[in-house]
Amino acid sequence: MAERTNLEANGWTAFWNRGGWWRAVGVAVAYLAVYQLLPLIVQPLSNGVVDPEDLFATPGSVFFGLALPVILGSIVLVVFAWSIGWFPRPLFSRQPVRGSWWMWIAPVLVVIPIVLRLIGIDYGAYSPGVIAMTFVAGAFIGLSEELLTRGIAVTLLRRCGYREWAVALLSTLIFALLHSTNLFTGQPLTTVGFTLLYTFAFGILMYLTLRATGNLIWPIILHALTDPTTFLATGGIDQASAAAENPALILAGPATFLLIAGALVLLIFIRGDAQGRAAAGEADEADDAPAPRTA
Repeated sequence: MAERTNLEANGWTAFWNRGGWWRAVGVAVAYLAVYQLLPLIVQPLSNGVVDPEDLFATPGSVFFGLALPVILGSIVLVVFAWSIGWFPRPLFSRQPVRGSWWMWIAPVLVVIPIVLRLIGIDYGAYSPGVIAMTFVAGAFIGLSEELLTRGIAVTLLRRCGYREWAVALLSTLIFALLHSTNLFTGQPLTTVGFTLLYTFAFGILMYLTLRATGNLIWPIILHALTDPTTFLATGGIDQASAAAENPALILAGPATFLLIAGALVLLIFIRGDAQGRAAAGEADEADDAPAPRTA
């Protein structure tokens, strides 16, 4: 009781405990700034290491060009969540609103292309160090982006009183818009547009995975496997696979479109709300009590 009183008396914690969509957007914008600016501090160390023509040429290129920004971003997010009393709980507590059986379709739709890419990747095209470092980068991509969007953003939206359909939609829009910065990297508009569509659909499935499994760790794991397998299968970031000859990679394309279509359909059926269980301190109580069943 004394600990909770101290938290409530902390103005910083109380500010975030009130929730709100604009706070969620603010955290996302701050994360983007950190993601873009912090690596500049260590840029002198990466001179001559990052290959601008082929990011996946060497382990050092992958580390400085891909892994380091998300490692730094993950550290900042964890420190922020800890500073407001949300890490590890309530972010990694049991979900305050339980998912229905049909939500298990979401992780299945995500796992299928992961498995196909794992089978189809041309591992001989990369050194073992590049492959290992790419999966390390993927682990931190999964941690940072899920902690931000399915963790912090979802909690902020729930604490403001939004029902779960709005929570799913708004948190996923934030997730998708994180990838709009690709416009400033010179990528074609059509590529960025498809990336936004894909990340929106993927975000819906990650939200449903959060509901189905009841814990943030599972979206993090699935996300951590999605990105590195995609990078190694296509040879780049946010790129389409070029004329794949491997049967598994050929099937991965339709599986990705099935993922997008399935997510848009499943979004329609999201129901429920956290019924106040996402308020400060109440997530711990949810660990000892049955969560409400919702559709």
